[in-house]
Amino acid sequence: MEVKTSLLDNMIGVGDMVLIEPLSEDTFIENLKKRFDHNEIYTYIGSVVISMNPYKSLPIYTAEKVEEYRNRNFYELSPHIYALADEAYRSLRDQDKDQCILITGESGAGKTEASKFVMSYVAAVCGKGQEVNKVKEQLLQSNPVLEAFGNAKTVRNDNSSRFGKYMDVEFDFKGDPLGGVISNYLLEKSRVVKQPRGERNFHIFYQLLSGASDDTLKKLKLDRDFSKYNYLSLDSATVNGLDDAASFRTVRNAMQIVGFMEDEVQSVLELVAAVLKLGNIEFKPESRCNGFDESRIKDKNDLKEMCELLGIEQSVLERAFSFRTVEAKMEKVSTTLNVAQAYYARDALAKNLYSRLFSWLVNRINESIKAQTKTSKKVMGVLDIYGFEIFEDNSFEQFIINYCNEKLQQIFIELTLREEQEEYVREGIEWTNIEYFNNAIICDLIENNKNGILAMLDEECLRPGTVTDETFLDKLNTVCAEHQHFESRQSKNSKFLTDHSLPHNCFRIQHYAGKVLYRVEGFVDKNNDLLYRDLSQAMYKANHSLIKILFPEGNPAKVNLKRPPTAGFQFRASVGTLMKNLLTKNPNYIRCVKPNDKKAAHIFTDSLVCHQVRYLGLMENVRVRRAGYAFRQAYEPCLERYKMLCKQTWPHWKGPAREGVEVLLKNLQVPAEEFAYGRSKIFIRNPRTLFFLEEKRRQCLEDLATLIQKIYRGWKCRIHFLLLKKSQVVVAAWYRRFAQQKKYQNIRSSALVVQSFIRGWKARKLLRELKHKKRCEEAVTTISAYWHGTQARRELRRLKHEARSKQAVSVIWACWQGTKARRELKCLKEEARRKHAVAVIWAYWLGLKVRREYRKFFRANAGKKIYDFTIQRIMQKYFMGLKKTMPSMSPVDKSWPARPYGFLDRTHQELRRIFHLWRCKKYRSQFTEEKKATYEEKLAASELFKDKKALYPSSVGQPFKGDYVEITKNPKYQKLNSLAEDKVLLADVVSKINRANGKGAPRIFLLTKKSLVLADQKTGQVKASVPLLDLSSVSVSTQSDGFFALKLKEGSTSAAKGDFLLSSDRLIEIITKLHRIGAASADRNQINIDISDEFLVQFKQDKVCVKFIQGTPKNGNGVACKRKNNRLLEVSVPSP
Repeated sequence: MEVKTSLLDNMIGVGDMVLIEPLSEDTFIENLKKRFDHNEIYTYIGSVVISMNPYKSLPIYTAEKVEEYRNRNFYELSPHIYALADEAYRSLRDQDKDQCILITGESGAGKTEASKFVMSYVAAVCGKGQEVNKVKEQLLQSNPVLEAFGNAKTVRNDNSSRFGKYMDVEFDFKGDPLGGVISNYLLEKSRVVKQPRGERNFHIFYQLLSGASDDTLKKLKLDRDFSKYNYLSLDSATVNGLDDAASFRTVRNAMQIVGFMEDEVQSVLELVAAVLKLGNIEFKPESRCNGFDESRIKDKNDLKEMCELLGIEQSVLERAFSFRTVEAKMEKVSTTLNVAQAYYARDALAKNLYSRLFSWLVNRINESIKAQTKTSKKVMGVLDIYGFEIFEDNSFEQFIINYCNEKLQQIFIELTLREEQEEYVREGIEWTNIEYFNNAIICDLIENNKNGILAMLDEECLRPGTVTDETFLDKLNTVCAEHQHFESRQSKNSKFLTDHSLPHNCFRIQHYAGKVLYRVEGFVDKNNDLLYRDLSQAMYKANHSLIKILFPEGNPAKVNLKRPPTAGFQFRASVGTLMKNLLTKNPNYIRCVKPNDKKAAHIFTDSLVCHQVRYLGLMENVRVRRAGYAFRQAYEPCLERYKMLCKQTWPHWKGPAREGVEVLLKNLQVPAEEFAYGRSKIFIRNPRTLFFLEEKRRQCLEDLATLIQKIYRGWKCRIHFLLLKKSQVVVAAWYRRFAQQKKYQNIRSSALVVQSFIRGWKARKLLRELKHKKRCEEAVTTISAYWHGTQARRELRRLKHEARSKQAVSVIWACWQGTKARRELKCLKEEARRKHAVAVIWAYWLGLKVRREYRKFFRANAGKKIYDFTIQRIMQKYFMGLKKTMPSMSPVDKSWPARPYGFLDRTHQELRRIFHLWRCKKYRSQFTEEKKATYEEKLAASELFKDKKALYPSSVGQPFKGDYVEITKNPKYQKLNSLAEDKVLLADVVSKINRANGKGAPRIFLLTKKSLVLADQKTGQVKASVPLLDLSSVSVSTQSDGFFALKLKEGSTSAAKGDFLLSSDRLIEIITKLHRIGAASADRNQINIDISDEFLVQFKQDKVCVKFIQGTPKNGNGVACKRKNNRLLEVSVPSP
């Protein structure tokens, strides 16, 4: 059985501020503190969630918690951000209501973390699947990228968002995410060039220097030492708890998941490095002959490295920092810049470069995460924007931030009242108007098109003549002097003339959250946000692919003399668009509160929290909610919770739930003015009534618990008694059985003892008789044995004596025979020695005679001739043997006869080499010109692809035919053959790969000495004709596939439709012929062959990466090509 729970169960403090009694600012703060001390960081104000930053990890975001809050009523469990996220997601999925979640609060209050929890909960509860999981992963991984480029360490927060973010997540009819769109508001780009003390620049600068590899930093011309860059503050370069190196790896991985190409990531890092280099450029004054000062760059090394990164000519950018060109109609005036103006131009370029890069990143992420389908979508928006800011020194940024919060407060009160009124009307309860502070008058003071502060600031910026912050303040004092929410010491209103808390160069606005003092210094410059046209044009001249996109106004062909819109105008327009968007959606609010300024856990600063409660308008929200009925609940859960308070409704009510609630309240004698009956809910006016019901319920539960305990104890005692009784009977039965068994065993053992004694006596008696009989038999046997032994020994002695006599005769005879044999052998040896000596002497004598006889016939060099003759005979024998064992005439036959004599080793090897060269020459002399050309192509293919392309070994044995479609014989291709100006070197059927789905379409591929032609296979119609002069390179992979890309030169006439991605089984022959044509021609450059498993192909305006991976394709053993996203084609090649 499911256990019904409620927000009111085990409540620490008050879970819903609407129910707090009595309502005051002190009780409000005290309730927040009490819940914060018990790690209850979430509290409700009706459907609004208050979130306190705990500054520590809490175990309340686990997968179990997600399942606990999934598909549960908003007030069913204790307050949690998951409850609001679940309510919004279910309303979107089940009721087709577009939702928006507004997260506000000051820096360090936990807005970014709250948005992450909302997104992670929605990702956990929505559908599953490969595509859905990919979309969810991309949506979640967009956060690390935007945080790296848009967040920074401030004195209040180590990961403070310095921009406003609104994300629309799009869902299908099942509630599965399809994609999303991100909008950014007012990046704090002034932080790029200057940071307050104790704060850092944006995270990406420190992450790049800490986490990039040495090779990457070398390419970007950077050094890891933070102190070498003027734009990086040193007092807070490292932050406890932040690992910049690990964060950089996370950002690189997130960019890859979102869909950034490797060249895009490199371009982004180059721009970040360029901003750092830009900050190191310093200027010095130089006097001119006309008396004006001119600025010059001190050290041009950083300028040179920055220009190399961006592909800009150094002289062009150097001139843009020294001169400014002003255009008016048909006239151009060039003026020099002094040192201060040069520094302003440098910082303006750095701020614009970084802010435009950030906007490009947002657009690039939107391109990757946008929904691919065009079906109807449901939308959930998440707004993470800066809260109300009141600093000691408030400037233009705080002014427009507070203006945005005024608009959000206005729409918050409006939507809250509308929601209350709609619920009252829906339930049939009379609606009474609620008095509240309407801040529309403050919004009008700021945004009025005629007399608003922003309109006057724009007017002042566009006015000719001398424009300063003081003239702007004078205009405000003139126009807004009588406004009740505007205060200035120099205004016509005399009551502020003696107000010393209001400086002369400031004005004060009374916002809904309190009075804020704004220093007017910098308002005009920050609103203008000018970038000199010379710098824009210099940036547009860069060879860097991304720079031209970021500075389109620098295009000389599109010069626009119209002044660009001001920062205030742009922000007011974007806020207006945001408000219209929010009004079309059902709102959900999360109010983030920071408990202390020390960023430490377990510390609650009452004054700081009270300040935030005021400017967030939380008390106003509670009062609006309590103006009618403070608490409402559906009849079924209300009756289920309080039915034990009435005998008629306990334990089960048979009728409708509303009638049961009416009986219950009537029985409890609750005054009629304290509640009202709606169509589906009971409305309770005062929290005291609710607490009265809770107290009665608590007492009743105690009584019911006592009754249950009494019945349970009685049942338990009875069960125990019956168990004891049953146990006693069982024990007695077992004891009687045991006693009888014991008695039987004693009698049985006694009988066995008597029987054993009798059997023993009989056995011993029988044993004695048998032993006596055995001894008598053994005595007879022993005597007989002794007699036989004596007889045997006598016979043995006699036989031994006879044997000894016979052996003595044999020994004597053998010795005599041996002596005779030795004497005979000695005589034979002596005779043999005499005969040998005679033979030796006779041989020596004959030799002497011969030498004496023939000595007269020999000269002195006879030995040398004999030697030469011997060598000649050996060589003759060697060559004759070599002739008989000569190997075949095939050049591939590596056999050779063995060497017969060691001294012929070098000769043997040289003859082998000469023979091989001779037979190769004989073999080549048999070649025709056509066969020779074929072998030259095979040799060229070997040089290009051997050990580089896995497909090459299978092509070695295949002859290069050239014409595989018989284009000259096939009548269907006669017209196509006539169109070819030169001889067709190769004709084959290839597949042209479609970028949209990765599938191939068959095409006829013709190659001549001047061009290549692609034609339709069925009709023979020419689809494309490309001169070989327009072909720059060919890209192939290292795998065993047949894919190749024909890359065309940029700017050529053939490059309009982009490169060609083709596939052919005869890839080796096609590319070899292309390469040989380029090498043989003197009027064109040789075609480059790029062999890599990942290369880029230009399809019209987009670059697509073709990536080859090893795996088993789904369609069998062939190669499969599949589109992964807009910029990636993945080719699966079977593993070897």
